[in-house]
Amino acid sequence: MDSARREAAVSRLERSCHTAFIHSNTLYVWGGHQVVAGQDVMLPSDEICLCDLDSGKWECKAITGDSPSDLSGFCGSNINSTLYIFGGCDSNGHSNQMFSVDVAQPCCSWTRVTETKGTTPSPRNQHSCWVHRGRLIYFGGYGCKTVGEVQNTSSSSFIVEEMSWATIGNTLFRCWGWNNEVCVFDTQSSTWSAPETRVRENMLDLCVN
Repeated sequence: MDSARREAAVSRLERSCHTAFIHSNTLYVWGGHQVVAGQDVMLPSDEICLCDLDSGKWECKAITGDSPSDLSGFCGSNINSTLYIFGGCDSNGHSNQMFSVDVAQPCCSWTRVTETKGTTPSPRNQHSCWVHRGRLIYFGGYGCKTVGEVQNTSSSSFIVEEMSWATIGNTLFRCWGWNNEVCVFDTQSSTWSAPETRVRENMLDLCVN
């Protein structure tokens, strides 16, 4: 950790672009960034800050394990005491990786969620998420797809803004744009799915049981 990041991590709790949730009358805050000496400094991913809502006392709790990299534009959601982090952008580009941690455990440890079923959504950031019946429902975001993925996607669910030369496997270029997709992750079965959606009177109908 460089000195600027260390200073940002220990000097104050102010931050932006983080994720926060309440569990058992405790506010949990993870990730985000601060501005230090005019530069954005990412907050460390190996700790989470807790605020007891009765006393107003703050503390920081270490998280071990396979932690996410320094992410911006990620999406964080919780089910009971488990925090899930999906997507975002780091120094290597956009991500479609998922991580989870049970913050109720005495010793918290990150787990990279890799053993999943279904098709993992394409890399993205600036997406949104909500929880429904133990499932994480993601919508939108900016990211990239291969040309083949774009050809197999309806024109309304991914709007191509630009193309760039890069290598993804055997594909030499990729398409960048905004998603209009809904992706569902079932935390019980570790399964990704894409529910049927339709637009009705400027509203999105989502067929999720």
